[in-house]
Amino acid sequence: MPLDADAVRRGCRGEPTTATQLCRAELDRFRAIAAEDTPLTVGCTQEAPLFTEVAAESGRSSPICFSNIRESAGWSSEAARAGPKMAALLAAAAEPTPPVPSVELVSGGVILICGRDETAVEAGNLLKDHLDVTVLIEPPAALVPPRVASFPVAKGKVRGASGHLGAFEVRVDDFAEPAPSSRGTFAFGPSRHDARSNCDIILDLTGGSPLFPAADLRDGYLRADPGNPAAMLQAVLRARDLVGSFEKPRYVAFDATLCAHSRSQIVGCTRCLDLCPTSAIKPAGDHVAIDADICAGCGQCAAACPTGAASYALPPEDALMRKLRAMLAAYREAGGERAIVLVHDDPHGTPLIDALARFGDGLPANVLPFAVNEITQVGLESIAAAFAYGASAMRFLLRARPRHDVAGLIRTIAVADPILAGLGFGAGRIATIETDDPDALTEALRAIPSMPPTPRPASFRPVGRKRDVLRFALGELHRAAPAPVDVIALPQGAPLGTVDIDAGGCTLCLSCVSACPTGALRDDPERPMLRFVEDACVQCGLCQATCPENVITLKPQIDFRAARAPARILKEEEPFCCIRCSKPFGVKSTIERVVAKLEGKHWMYPSSARRLDAIKMCDDCRVAFALEESFDPHAAPPPPVRTTDDYLREREAHKHNGHGKP
Repeated sequence: MPLDADAVRRGCRGEPTTATQLCRAELDRFRAIAAEDTPLTVGCTQEAPLFTEVAAESGRSSPICFSNIRESAGWSSEAARAGPKMAALLAAAAEPTPPVPSVELVSGGVILICGRDETAVEAGNLLKDHLDVTVLIEPPAALVPPRVASFPVAKGKVRGASGHLGAFEVRVDDFAEPAPSSRGTFAFGPSRHDARSNCDIILDLTGGSPLFPAADLRDGYLRADPGNPAAMLQAVLRARDLVGSFEKPRYVAFDATLCAHSRSQIVGCTRCLDLCPTSAIKPAGDHVAIDADICAGCGQCAAACPTGAASYALPPEDALMRKLRAMLAAYREAGGERAIVLVHDDPHGTPLIDALARFGDGLPANVLPFAVNEITQVGLESIAAAFAYGASAMRFLLRARPRHDVAGLIRTIAVADPILAGLGFGAGRIATIETDDPDALTEALRAIPSMPPTPRPASFRPVGRKRDVLRFALGELHRAAPAPVDVIALPQGAPLGTVDIDAGGCTLCLSCVSACPTGALRDDPERPMLRFVEDACVQCGLCQATCPENVITLKPQIDFRAARAPARILKEEEPFCCIRCSKPFGVKSTIERVVAKLEGKHWMYPSSARRLDAIKMCDDCRVAFALEESFDPHAAPPPPVRTTDDYLREREAHKHNGHGKP
């Protein structure tokens, strides 16, 4: 493949070392370079194990970064123009990635095989020497008893299951154990419902509905079509290896103090609960709880979380954006134009790109592949940053049939689209490509119209929590936009916006202030006042759900002036001063309304009594006044005596009224 070393030099701002057979005839050159223990990026992933081994032998302690510039750039019909892309890929690979914490799953090898016929027993025979096997056959379980009972076989229908690898609990109905004296077929004893079984692994050979949502993502739960011997054998081989301790990444970092799920048993934000494909997220009081043992790492909760309570850790949002920054900056410095960022994952996207390179025309020279752990982890902040850094378009490469629902990504695109269109970028800048066919990928990439990049590319370095990074990225996108405007309307569910209040109906009870988790709604310690800071609003809906007067309406939008704007006054009233000590203690309109409702209409407050003055006093003065006036709260006149005749008379009148009679 051709190698434009000059483009790599300009883009990476360093002197590249080139070779023709670095992993073979010129391996000593690599050994000498690796021994220096300085930052090192190698433009080859195929021989990464060899290079890592040689570097360790030479005494190197620093890690080596690897980048695939062959299948991603050099093996292409446009390879002669791929120098800027190679520089971009090398620069992105050199960006450090912070370590990811992990969780440990421990499996003791206890497996429950659920089936409907002899296939389940056959799977048990294959696994009995490796695992602790129990077979559960769905009724009627008309099976011939084995000559030797090597493992338990029972009858039952699985009603539900919970847990994960090493800690499953299965609930079984119509459970019964066979009699050891069974002759022709199993004879079962009395059945019972809601039997419980605990196991480390579940092998589901029933051919029915899966026991878990997004079943392919549940560690320790294996399914196979019982009519497909090859699939059954593959599942058996996978089950056999699930013994011991296993580490998986803790995909999502969670800060419960930032969660806007609920306050005072009133539910607000449910974005993560609505999107989690594995049901790893559950309500837990005022916040939610994420079960790291069940979480499969799709990242939709982190991408959708408006407060940053949930943030992705593989890598964190700011680290992902720094890779985007390095890639697009190097591409531009090396002379590249109209960059299209192709976001893909390794299990699906990388093989497609490899096949396209080996057997087709390869990727176009201006398509920059950007690998992530899960496509659905990409949030609005990364999309805004990509276009602020100078991308012309962005495409997300998805499977033709995704392993889980990608609604979160679609919602993110639906929020990003109007922002890009409103800032003058135009339509069609961001979309998905859903295919498993390399040729279809080629056609989709070639169909992307040539669109100019931002005229003023940003170069900011993202640092901080997710919400802060989002604000900064959107601000930089606005600064770099072709036609910036101040306010853009967004679709429902967007994590940005304002609130509208019917000031006439608001009583300034300030319930919304106490419910607001981000401090967007605020009071004033000196005056009856409700203030609003739009930059802090995440549209969680808690204020709307809490308001007893139902006068609050959410309005999704982005106002690029909000970051610099002072708190806006939504409603302000005159305070009411105590008629005895002149201390302000309430809202004037509220006190006057209470007085009007009670004066002459309640036995305690006749129009001629001084008792009504108690309502116009502060707490301290009201207590003193009640003692001075000798208020007796039990002096209410007794209710009139009611007899059976009164109830019968009312019932009869009700019947007549119900039929329209007087």
